[in-house]
Amino acid sequence: MMQTLAELRVGEHAEIIGFTDELLSLKLLEMGCLPGTSIELTHQAPFGDPIAIKVSGYTLSMRKEEAATIQVKIIS
Repeated sequence: MMQTLAELRVGEHAEIIGFTDELLSLKLLEMGCLPGTSIELTHQAPFGDPIAIKVSGYTLSMRKEEAATIQVKIIS
């Protein structure tokens, strides 16, 4: 099932499929968010924004608005 990173719940694992924002995707690619990379949503702020994901061996924090541009596939 494909959805966006912003829709994941804490503890869920997913694989990055693609991006919907071309300009933001360049920044995310430089930070290791490559298509095919496994990620895990590790933390979410009390009001839901920002979130933290584990990607490529480190923790990356981002706003939900940015996370909504990352298409992911849930990994069981």
